[in-house]
Amino acid sequence: MDDKRFPVPVVIRISETRSRVVASAWEAVECLKTYWPRDHGRTYRHALQTCLDALDGLKPVAKARRAFVHAAEEAGFILRSASAHNRTHHDRTANGL
Repeated sequence: MDDKRFPVPVVIRISETRSRVVASAWEAVECLKTYWPRDHGRTYRHALQTCLDALDGLKPVAKARRAFVHAAEEAGFILRSASAHNRTHHDRTANGL
């Protein structure tokens, strides 16, 4: 089972002070199993299965990313792409903020 990199990493906020960059299907599986609320619903199960299927080469990694993003939205995590996060940080730094 090879890890499959997401085309664009996803940043999730797992608490008020912690966020995590999720850059692959394997990292998404780790997050789903570690940080998700206990009341797992259909969206969670779909994301977990889609990420596992992507790792096995049965589903495209882009589909796994979309399922993960959807599950994260439903769980109430704040999402953005890592490239947008880096660009925002760079803009603030460049502007002296």
